Amino acid sequence: MEGNKSFFGLQKILITLVVLSASLSVSTMMLIKSSSSEAQSTKNIDVKNLPAKVGTQQQIEELKAMMLQSWQQQAQTKGLSYAVPQRFQGAIVESAKLTPDQKVIALTFDDGPWPESTAQVLDILKQNQIKGTFFLIGQNVKNYPGLVKREIAEGHVIGNHTWHHWYQFLNPQAAAYEIDHTADLIYQVTGIKTNLFRPPGGIMHNGVAAYARNSKYAIILWSTDSVDYSRPAVPKLIKNVFRNAKPGGIVLMHDGGGNRSKTVQALPEIIANFRKQGYSFVTIPELLEMQDKDEKLIAKKK
Repeated sequence: MEGNKSFFGLQKILITLVVLSASLSVSTMMLIKSSSSEAQSTKNIDVKNLPAKVGTQQQIEELKAMMLQSWQQQAQTKGLSYAVPQRFQGAIVESAKLTPDQKVIALTFDDGPWPESTAQVLDILKQNQIKGTFFLIGQNVKNYPGLVKREIAEGHVIGNHTWHHWYQFLNPQAAAYEIDHTADLIYQVTGIKTNLFRPPGGIMHNGVAAYARNSKYAIILWSTDSVDYSRPAVPKLIKNVFRNAKPGGIVLMHDGGGNRSKTVQALPEIIANFRKQGYSFVTIPELLEMQDKDEKLIAKKK
């Protein structure tokens, strides 16, 4: 738990820095507004002749980068991982067993990180002050590490979704590669040792889920499928999300793997509709912790 407290404390520091730097950035931009058109017309700029105010902006960006790097190094040193109750390690989870009055829902996103759509999803979640859970494909982490770093910096949770997103049967060696290689790269990029796994397509009998269970991953499926991978019309996508929505539910959506413009368009309305129904949003570890707490209370009463 101390490791988790340090982790979240570091997050708060980073987020505070970003907020402060954003304020400074606004002030700096107001100062240089008058010369912006001239700057845009100049393709080759002599760094030595840059005004001091531009240098200040660069220093802010460098400081933000240094803080993120420092946070990653500390996370790697501590070997941080998400707190998943022991009863869920190696277990299959489709939703959390909660009382009807615990109106929480977990938004999850698969197949990222992905150009444009992942950043758009992150922007929407940030505007609504929501933390999501992202199940990452290893080769996409390799191609777009900056997006993964942003997910972590903004407080989201990440999980393993294999390296290639293959559906066919894999022998134990291939299954181990798909999961372990992805886990190793996620750790290299973020300092996070995730113990959350989602099998591609929800397929449980092609080798990867068995390997993940034996490795004590929590196997996270879903209770509500948006079917956004088929790119339905936005109203249909939203209807899919709410068809089986319930307290403790897990919603499956996609931020990667193809054109996700429909998901991006639908997400603000999905969030608004859940809130109108009295729901709040949690990550998968938070959801599992809630069920674990309830079950412990019930056991004590017995």
